[in-house]
Amino acid sequence: MKRSYLLDTGPAYDFLFQRAGIRERMYALQRTGAKFGIGLPTLGEIIAGLEGSTSRKESWVIVHRSLGRLIRWPFDDPAAYEYGRLFADLRKRGRVIQQVDIQLAAITLTKKECVLVTYDSDFSVITGLPFENWLA
Repeated sequence: MKRSYLLDTGPAYDFLFQRAGIRERMYALQRTGAKFGIGLPTLGEIIAGLEGSTSRKESWVIVHRSLGRLIRWPFDDPAAYEYGRLFADLRKRGRVIQQVDIQLAAITLTKKECVLVTYDSDFSVITGLPFENWLA
């Protein structure tokens, strides 16, 4: 089975706005059969960022051009159950991370052969989560 990559908000923005070499790295992996997408919580963060932007109109044009190239994975029932398990585990261990990050981790964990692409070290507290920091 080919690997899938779920982009956290930072790498997703860099893909959409062609920054940090993300698009080139993705295209190279796509040639090997890899798939790329975002979780719907990331889409919400992207929309929030665009709506609050001083260049809102121009940014939406850019985003609409590229967003269709990404799979959009839902926060569905399996992800919700995984979220609940992760949230409870993190709380027991005294670890607090953003809810949207737990949601993305849950989506990643419910997909076969999926890796979360992030710039955030907070994900390291989630046991068993496959993730890569593409800025490291």
